[in-house]
Amino acid sequence: MLEVLECFSAVDRELSVVEIARRTGMPRTTVHRIVDSLRSVGLIEQEASRERYRLGIKLFQLGNTALRNLPLYREAPPFVDTLAKLSGEVVHLCVFDGNEMVFVERSERSARTNNALVTMEASPAYSTGVGKAALAFQDEIVIERILRQGLTRFTAHTLVEPDLLRAELAKIRARGYAVDDCEHEPDLRCVAAPIRNSAGKVFAGISVSGPCRRIPHSRVEELARLVIAHAEMISVRLGYTPSRS
Repeated sequence: MLEVLECFSAVDRELSVVEIARRTGMPRTTVHRIVDSLRSVGLIEQEASRERYRLGIKLFQLGNTALRNLPLYREAPPFVDTLAKLSGEVVHLCVFDGNEMVFVERSERSARTNNALVTMEASPAYSTGVGKAALAFQDEIVIERILRQGLTRFTAHTLVEPDLLRAELAKIRARGYAVDDCEHEPDLRCVAAPIRNSAGKVFAGISVSGPCRRIPHSRVEELARLVIAHAEMISVRLGYTPSRS
């Protein structure tokens, strides 16, 4: 069932039984039986034509519950708000799902509103500051998998050459923070740092972002110190013990 669900993506929003069978390598009859079971519980929805399927709203509801149950979601909001106030910019808190960054919390420059719904928006890990901050500390096999999937160019500054991205990730590991220098959106600069769980594994990231006129290159190091400090405080709240040299 999981193999069938993982066939769908932001690109492949709708698939037929034949397409799913081709992707999974399973017999068409087996796929049809699995799809029918998933449809019966709302995890997959069937198009009116009855020939194509898409992920069901039930998955969104389950994902929303999963995000709300994360210790990160409970512990991080005060730090997100404080970082937004100190920086005067927009702050994003995201979780790395193995391929993309999923937004868990966002604090705007204006007063924060407490919405009951979590916006489960996703962004590429290789072209955003918060994504590169998390990706840089993943196992080599994860990084290489993302490189094999292809690097889409979003702006003239997007790193689409694998060797250039590998070199950038090495710099991030050395200095402890990442910079999205107009790589995902034009005229948007972002400074981000990794967040670790109690085992020390990087699974999330936090970032400060804004227009280049408000975040010139001369301000990056100042913001990096702020972002790193707040990322470390969140990590400590999650049970991580930083090593001191």
